[in-house]
Amino acid sequence: MMSRKSSLLPRDALLNPKELRIDFPQSAARNLCAEKSANARFLVGPRSDLLGMERLRLFFCKLRAHPAQIILSQLQNLGRIAASMEIAPLSLLRRLFGPGSRSGSGHLWPRWLFMRALGLIFFSAFYSFIFQIRGLIGPDGLLPAGRYLDTVWQYMGAKGFWYAPTLLWLGSGPRALMLLSWAGLVASILLVLNLWPRGMTAVGIACYLSLIAAAQDFSSYQSDGMLLAAAFVCLFFAPPGLRPGLGEDHPPSWASHFLLQWLWFQIYFESGFVKLASHDQEWRHLTALDHYYENGPLPNWIGWYVQQLPHWFHAGAALYTLVTELGLVWMLFLPRRYRILCFLIVTPFQISIILTANLAFLNYLVLCLGIFLLDDRFLRALFQRAGALFHLGKAQPEVRGLPRVASSPSAGEIPIQSSIAADVPPPRQTGSELVAVARRLLAGSSYLCACVMLPWTFYATAALLLLMLFPSLPLPQSPILALEPFRIANSYGLFAVMTPARHEIEFQGTRDGKTWIPYPFRYKPQDLSQPPRIHAPYQPRFDWNLWFASLGGWREYPWVLNTEMLLLKSDPSVLQLFAGNPFAGNPPVQVRAVVWQYWFTDIPTKRKTGLWWRRQFQGLYAPTLEREPDGTINIVESPGSVDELQIPPQ
Repeated sequence: MMSRKSSLLPRDALLNPKELRIDFPQSAARNLCAEKSANARFLVGPRSDLLGMERLRLFFCKLRAHPAQIILSQLQNLGRIAASMEIAPLSLLRRLFGPGSRSGSGHLWPRWLFMRALGLIFFSAFYSFIFQIRGLIGPDGLLPAGRYLDTVWQYMGAKGFWYAPTLLWLGSGPRALMLLSWAGLVASILLVLNLWPRGMTAVGIACYLSLIAAAQDFSSYQSDGMLLAAAFVCLFFAPPGLRPGLGEDHPPSWASHFLLQWLWFQIYFESGFVKLASHDQEWRHLTALDHYYENGPLPNWIGWYVQQLPHWFHAGAALYTLVTELGLVWMLFLPRRYRILCFLIVTPFQISIILTANLAFLNYLVLCLGIFLLDDRFLRALFQRAGALFHLGKAQPEVRGLPRVASSPSAGEIPIQSSIAADVPPPRQTGSELVAVARRLLAGSSYLCACVMLPWTFYATAALLLLMLFPSLPLPQSPILALEPFRIANSYGLFAVMTPARHEIEFQGTRDGKTWIPYPFRYKPQDLSQPPRIHAPYQPRFDWNLWFASLGGWREYPWVLNTEMLLLKSDPSVLQLFAGNPFAGNPPVQVRAVVWQYWFTDIPTKRKTGLWWRRQFQGLYAPTLEREPDGTINIVESPGSVDELQIPPQ
């Protein structure tokens, strides 16, 4: 029996079976952790068999007596040994996905600033949901989430959980919708306060994705994908811990930092590329911005004044947009000084967009992503010049989750833990030790997830960009499709085709069939004497979607007809989407949706009349609905059945 066991050893070992020390290369032995018994060695021979059996017997005895303590202890030892092995691929993975280095120009301050900004953007998104979500996808809303999920389940079965990743599968009533909205709002506040940033980011993603995945037409915005993509990377980018402060002991990994820079580059470059690929003549002739300010989703009063400027200004702004999106953003891949120069150029560009249009939180997010063009050295100098001295810390951080090498064993020896062979039971683990082990396991699982998900996300986004440039490129599609429901790997293309005119849908009701009274909007242009307001980053999804609906027909947007039916019932959830109810106490008999075309007035007209807008009636947008005394709803009139164009301009 002994000869069989010894046959696995080198031939020289059989010549001297008394005792044998198994040698390892010095580089490997030096990196292993020293434990209590530095003299412990592997033995071969009759004595080693007895010792091994005794150790095995004691191990199983203590395993029965203290199972949790023994398992945690051995997992801890395996983690120490694995972390100390200097294997080239593992070393490369640690450099890419592990905590970054503190040497050189770090990114602690850019990370701190962006995480606070991410919390504020999440706050604006959830804050807008609190006032709209029941009217949009509530049980009595325009597109009920429960009805949508039932349809998904009917056609897809269990695959629907992947197709529509939302917690609303557990319940889609008003309480569930408000719970998700308020939970996300609280998480965003805690993220701004830098309390458990990774956990609060995860809560924000879960709540936001749950609402977006069931919002149907009211979530078909590129800004939603941008927010989820940035927040997902921040799960690995944010510092761990309950109150991490600046996170000096856990610098951001190279991979997570690069993916946020890559997202910034994607948004700019892909938006510039689609402007040319769409063959839109307005971009080719540099007339795209001549009426952009009045024809956008929700204009504001600053855009009114900017549109009064001459054509040469708008042509220069259009050229500047194309040069920035297609050319200047490549400075991201150049040395540090060029990245700083790029930040100084694109930041005023984004601020000008924010000031002149209400595009929700989209441009706020793109603006904040630009902070990753900078580093700690630049920001520290900026803070010092501004009179605020920030101390970034001089001590080298200790990487959490990796063991300390207490002492180096002599070359050729393998130190092992001797607690299993001891005659005394292992010491009882305290609560703090269990928490430390749990943190190590959590850090290890986060590290493994980063090694898998970050490359996967990068491949999906890079493949989408390549397919945009070369549509016939044979790239695997399954990794891209698998991430599509989660909106964390997207392609972007802002304002590829400019809107040539501004059409506004207006809902009107009547009790006598003759006098039509409009339902007042909260944010859309309607009153000609009221200036267009600034309300971004707040996103009124109902008003926003009506702008998209005006670009198509009512059959493409059936929720417009749903709005008419619910207004006939004076549904309180839908009425909250409007600024008021002109038929309080007595619902209208008929409701219709009509279309107006709007234009900005010019400065002389505004000075003379005080009007910011002028408009002209275009006709019916959707069928006129009538409520019978028994509650049934009939179609009274369809678009095009009468000559509404005879109504004079106003």
